[in-house]
Amino acid sequence: MSSAEPTAGHLVWRLAMKWRTAVDRALDPLGLTHAQYVVLSSLLALDRPSQRELADHTGLEALYVSKLARSLEASGFISRTRDAVDTRTVRLALTPHGLSTVEPAIELVRSLLDRLLEPLGDRTDALSRDLTALLAVPL
Repeated sequence: MSSAEPTAGHLVWRLAMKWRTAVDRALDPLGLTHAQYVVLSSLLALDRPSQRELADHTGLEALYVSKLARSLEASGFISRTRDAVDTRTVRLALTPHGLSTVEPAIELVRSLLDRLLEPLGDRTDALSRDLTALLAVPL
């Protein structure tokens, strides 16, 4: 391989940057960033997770999830409440405003993903399996 040919790592980074930029642009009219979308859409799938559980689910740093959660709470998208058993734990949930915002956001992102994956045709499932295997590799 010549030095001019991109490495797999470079291609993964470029694809991640392309995806993040495209999602940020698509979500801007809804007043969301890609990271905020990840939090909101994850809250739709999870049942009142703690900030730590949400960080583990999303792959985001716990400190960043905490910062995002405070911002999303201030904007009325989520509620943050202390756990009844362990008051050190903060539980997160979508508010009605958050739910009404994340549902169209999911459709936008789904449409964008369909466009991105269209060139793969029937190889999309194989790509998903490969990516899942790579994400499971401890680094």
